[in-house]
Amino acid sequence: MGRAIAITSGKGGVGKSSVCINLGIVLAQMGYHVCLIDVDLGLKNLDVMLGLENRVIYDLRDVMEGFCPLEKAILKDKREERLYLLPACKSVNVRYFKGSDLKLVVEELNKQFDFILLDTPAGIESGFIHSIACVKEVILVSNLDVTSIQDADRVIGILMKEGMESIQLIVNRMNPRYIDRGISIRLEDALNWLSIDLLGYVFEDENVIRSNNRGTPISLAKNTLVYDCFLAIAKRLLGEDTALPKYKEKRFLQKLFG
Repeated sequence: MGRAIAITSGKGGVGKSSVCINLGIVLAQMGYHVCLIDVDLGLKNLDVMLGLENRVIYDLRDVMEGFCPLEKAILKDKREERLYLLPACKSVNVRYFKGSDLKLVVEELNKQFDFILLDTPAGIESGFIHSIACVKEVILVSNLDVTSIQDADRVIGILMKEGMESIQLIVNRMNPRYIDRGISIRLEDALNWLSIDLLGYVFEDENVIRSNNRGTPISLAKNTLVYDCFLAIAKRLLGEDTALPKYKEKRFLQKLFG
């Protein structure tokens, strides 16, 4: 049986979908069969970020409503042979979105894959509620700004109320210079505030956005600090006692001449 994990956040814009994709890629590179499910209803981010938007014929709604079998809707990634995507609904009325149908889909995927990563809507929309009912683990993505941490704290309260016991934190877009200058709050303060285990962090890098816009996620290349962050996160998710990468700022001449 696979591990179904909801990847969520308290607010939009923290890079949740990017975390979902890059973690999935690294797990696939490590030899695990991974299926991403885009549950962010109507937005369809994952197929675009993976460069698969032109290959979408069927989607999650088609599977849930019985219009096509599950295997016809799942897309195989162009570059990682063990990575697959079940795309989000092109159009759906959330009032008619049945959590019980989503749970059946996740249970079936659990038989076929080592990891099922659900990219949920931010906040507490219905897609979020339906997603956490399908999993026993949640990864919460947050930035180190006060509003992001506050919203993450609210989501933790909801998750605990629903009986979720495994909640881990990924801090995305962490910028040590912002922390030093007091623009961002300190990582230690965020951990004390949220009181959940830190799975890892990802340093801020403009190349992440550039890669996502091109449909070529940054973790496809293995020579970046961001990749090292996701590799450490994947290993820690697997239970390994792995140290998190340290930030190495390039000197001026290195930046100038690469």
